[in-house]
Amino acid sequence: MGEATNQTQEPLEIRWLWPEGAPLAAGETDEDKPAITPYLVEGKGNAAVVVAPGGGYGMRAEHEGDPIARWLNGLGISAFVLRYRVAPYRYPAALLDAQRAIRTIRHDADAYGIDPNRVGILGFSAGGHLTATAGTHYDRGRPDAADPIERMSSRPDALVLCYAVITLKEPSAHTGSRRNLLGDDPDPALLDSLCNDEQVTDDTPQTFLWHTSDEDAVPVENSLLFASALHKHKVPFDLHVYAKGHHGLGLAADHPYARGWTGACADWLRNIGFSAK
Repeated sequence: MGEATNQTQEPLEIRWLWPEGAPLAAGETDEDKPAITPYLVEGKGNAAVVVAPGGGYGMRAEHEGDPIARWLNGLGISAFVLRYRVAPYRYPAALLDAQRAIRTIRHDADAYGIDPNRVGILGFSAGGHLTATAGTHYDRGRPDAADPIERMSSRPDALVLCYAVITLKEPSAHTGSRRNLLGDDPDPALLDSLCNDEQVTDDTPQTFLWHTSDEDAVPVENSLLFASALHKHKVPFDLHVYAKGHHGLGLAADHPYARGWTGACADWLRNIGFSAK
């Protein structure tokens, strides 16, 4: 289970995922340079979770980044907040960034005190779509790659989907995320491939999902579709739907309904061996 303690470090310096320049990069600004910010707990052999904030693939919500990483640290889990590329970047830039983050953490697991067999990814809203995409579109690494990081598997060991965008089809799609990711007139086959409930297999990682039943930005059907697909393929999952709550709640610490998600998720992470707390 690792040797995690309650002690955490302040976030380390941001790390570019491709120091020599990311694939598809269109410039030299920070927004052209995908990166991770590590939030490590002390000890060796700890689990790690990549955190993908939401923002409709047009921005990244701060309250779904740093506070989430610190919450995970409190569970004895190291966290890596992902700065993935958003519009005007389109698919597959963000997915490449998420995959590279998972590969990088595995490659440098010893330096980070990470168990390379316990690397998950957590995302909110459009970051949840990115998380579900990482969990249904992955590879086991390329053994012959010149870059040793690319030899690592990009398959996450667990998914946490927080009011996630799952389908890109009406009537339950979040049209803003779809437009930012694929443009106004996406290729139908590409759109189908990124409706992640349709991409679940027996090998999809175990998943925790939560949503609120009355929000209208990303309808609850998104989580229900993914959970149903997991059930069909006999993939273990934990689904929590709360009666009330607007979109973008984050930790939801003061929300009378949804505040329970962090405790439920902590229990789940403990039960799958990601946390000893």
